[in-house]
Amino acid sequence: MHAELRIGDSIVMLSDEFPEMGGKGGPQALGGTTVNLHLYVSNVDAAFARATAAGAKVIMPLADMFWGDRWGKVVDPFGHEWGFAMHQEDLSPEEMARRAEEAFKAGPKS
Repeated sequence: MHAELRIGDSIVMLSDEFPEMGGKGGPQALGGTTVNLHLYVSNVDAAFARATAAGAKVIMPLADMFWGDRWGKVVDPFGHEWGFAMHQEDLSPEEMARRAEEAFKAGPKS
């Protein structure tokens, strides 16, 4: 019927689809999701591995991103998208702009 998840010091409520109660359906019933749940964690590699071991499929593999985070994205068996990140370094606005320009020139990682 529903679940309450505690992630760190936050609580997330989830429920099954109940169209008769106004719950219009999950991502699979609707043909996709408009929501991405994003979690900052202390060990992103371990959290990502746990998610994939539990059945999540990788959308974007973990990678060191130009903005200073290690980040990746999965979709769970119900169609919900989850981003996992770990902050690695603080950057000046100039360094972030330089790295962004390099990343956009190189194109998407795949």
